[in-house]
Amino acid sequence: MNKNQFALTPPMGWNSYDYYDTTVTEADVKANADYMAAHLKQYGWEYIIVDIQWYAHDAGSQRDRYQYIPFWDVEMDEYSRLLPDPKRFPSSAGGKGFGPLASYIHNLGLKFGIHIMRGIPRIAAHNHCAILGTAAHANDIANPSSICGWNPDMYGVDRSREGAQEYYDSIFKLYAEWGVDYVKCDDICNTNIYPNNPYSAKDEIEMLHEAIMKTGRPIVLSLSPGPALIDKAWHYEKYANLWRITDDLWDKWDLLRNMFDRCELWQNHVSEGCFPDCDMLPLGWLGKGFHTDQSTWYTNLTKDEQRTMMTLWCIFRSPLMIGTEMTRLDDWTLSLLTNAEVLRLLQHSKGARQLERDHSHVVWFSHDTEEAADYVALFNLSDGKADLCADLSEEGITDQLSVRELWDKGSATLKNGKIYTAVPAHGAKLFKLYIK
Repeated sequence: MNKNQFALTPPMGWNSYDYYDTTVTEADVKANADYMAAHLKQYGWEYIIVDIQWYAHDAGSQRDRYQYIPFWDVEMDEYSRLLPDPKRFPSSAGGKGFGPLASYIHNLGLKFGIHIMRGIPRIAAHNHCAILGTAAHANDIANPSSICGWNPDMYGVDRSREGAQEYYDSIFKLYAEWGVDYVKCDDICNTNIYPNNPYSAKDEIEMLHEAIMKTGRPIVLSLSPGPALIDKAWHYEKYANLWRITDDLWDKWDLLRNMFDRCELWQNHVSEGCFPDCDMLPLGWLGKGFHTDQSTWYTNLTKDEQRTMMTLWCIFRSPLMIGTEMTRLDDWTLSLLTNAEVLRLLQHSKGARQLERDHSHVVWFSHDTEEAADYVALFNLSDGKADLCADLSEEGITDQLSVRELWDKGSATLKNGKIYTAVPAHGAKLFKLYIK
């Protein structure tokens, strides 16, 4: 089985982190899955991802002090494998794990994914717990010098030690039995606690890949956090399906604007089954699990900035992961997520590249893979409305082509291979160019 067959086009789904942080429950996951099946599945959205610390007892209960309670109790089997906290995921009780929840999601015609931290639980190493398929124990493979700088749960695994690969094989065997379709592994894409060795987890990426291959199940592998290392592009492409090219992206214009730098850097590394990942879409309502009073906020991105984000993610062909509580989606946000003509670029475009960029504007261009059509996106980075021009004459664009804007369904002036349009502050226009 070739890993690149697991996700030939960018995965589209929902991830619990931006709204729930560590506090998501089974009921929350089901509610969002129900919403996706009813309202978004027909547009290509299909993954439901349970993010960080689904195994942690009392997660979020000390949020005024800790995001991740240090050295707290976790749910774990006798083979050092973390299990869902049955208090938050009641169907997991009795050793069922995520099997029942995965079945619920599969029955909706969707796919199920989980977040993991690289490595082996520290508590398993401290207690010399067993590892399935080997006489080695957790303490034999744990590397106490390999840790995460922001989460206290795990030790890195030393590949040179007997039992290391068996440990990763054992957890992915369990995930395959549960019916997991997608794994987001954290503290692995860039181990930024070690500035002199930010790719210190290289061996663990390879072990993850090998473990997935052994399951015989098509499990998509996503690597976090970023920024990914451009000189390691070949390694990400060989062993993973997607990798984060940024640290956590939130609803701030400066962070969004910075993504143009990152997309330019990675534009030549988008291919079937391999996708540089611009991170989640901080749209709609956010942040319930990040506050002790469970207060939320509505995205700070303006409507035009939200269009810019969706336009860049889609023409670049980044994976799309919704970060909001979907049951609270308003009509505006839903319209962003269900524009079939824009989302088409994820499935049926290629060769996206930046044609122009300066301090005030950006132009991207790509080709349709099924139709005799091209796409051009014009982005206004300035703080006021601007009249923009993109010279497409060297791309073979002629004045005989029709021009259709895919957000407002309007048109633009096309003259001498140049397209002219007005774009609002921090906004974007996305045009399809096709034969009349």
